[in-house]
Amino acid sequence: QERLQESGGGLVQAGGSLRLSCSASRTIVSDIDAMGWYRQAPTRQRELVALITQGRTTNYADSVKGRFTISKDHAKKVSLQMNNLKPEDTAVYYCYLRRISGSGSEYWGQGTQVTVSS
Repeated sequence: QERLQESGGGLVQAGGSLRLSCSASRTIVSDIDAMGWYRQAPTRQRELVALITQGRTTNYADSVKGRFTISKDHAKKVSLQMNNLKPEDTAVYYCYLRRISGSGSEYWGQGTQVTVSS
């Protein structure tokens, strides 16, 4: 099992910035395939926001390209810098980790609320 520790989130006005961070604790570095963030707004399905692989390849949702940046602070910690936030970015943001072992075992954080006021 993995326990992902999230930090950041909160309330910000449109145009503002927030930074989310997520640390893994129980996965060995060599077994991390990818880490990143998903989000889920009320009445909507969970969707990918940004993902980074151990090789530092990144993938972003079209809606956040140019505004959000995912980075690896170290091998087991990722951060998501969110700039120029919009009300439609309001959602619960979940940290995500995919292992190489176990046919790509997936783990989720508890979620952190991001609210952008207009």
